[in-house]
Amino acid sequence: MTELVHLEVADGVATVTLDSPDNKNALSQQLTGELLEQLEAAGADDAARVIVIRSALDVFCSGADLSEATTVGMGVGAQRMVDVQRAIVANPKPVVARVAGPVRAGGIGIVAAADISVAATGSTFALTEVRLGLAAATISLTVIPRLTDRAAAYTFLTGNTFDGLEASLLGLVTLTVPDDDLDSAVATMLESLLKGVPQGLRETKRLLNRDLLADIDARGKELAELSASLFGSPAAQEAMLAFLNRRRF
Repeated sequence: MTELVHLEVADGVATVTLDSPDNKNALSQQLTGELLEQLEAAGADDAARVIVIRSALDVFCSGADLSEATTVGMGVGAQRMVDVQRAIVANPKPVVARVAGPVRAGGIGIVAAADISVAATGSTFALTEVRLGLAAATISLTVIPRLTDRAAAYTFLTGNTFDGLEASLLGLVTLTVPDDDLDSAVATMLESLLKGVPQGLRETKRLLNRDLLADIDARGKELAELSASLFGSPAAQEAMLAFLNRRRF
């Protein structure tokens, strides 16, 4: 199989790149499995002090792989999304998300799990689960803590699209910059992080994420089971197949 997630380490930075053009970086079992492997490798590599997650495409992540969800189901996929968020939150190194292009549904969990997310103004976000008879169950673990109660209700219940600037105002991302400035803004952020001593970064991240990690461990399995059951429900299956048919024609 063609590798969908690449890892490159240079100058203290481990860059994890999502590269699944056939489905716009949808969270297939292969992609999430490789993402977990690359995050573990980056975390264990002494040459890497900071991790960046980015996309090779003009889409950051299109969310769940609906073709997979309507055939093999989401028993594995839902738990994988919990595992991916945990791998980011628990990684001993700071994780920065470089966000450009559309981010949908489950992909927002990656953005929220990252310690720092830098988004382009032209990036767009939407928690579209409700429109498919689903709920943003697994990614609620990291997304809800980033938002105010009002922002969570608005984004989760409406499924409306919002841009990078609004994502910053809502607390989902750390910083939003003009599209042309995204790479320089990420580079500046990495320069600041690389000034930290690895032990200081590791222990500070552990303090910051203690409660979040505990919640993932306490409720992750329950929410994965809820998500899988919703994906398998007749209402969601009908809505997902209708969406896939509209996309094909």
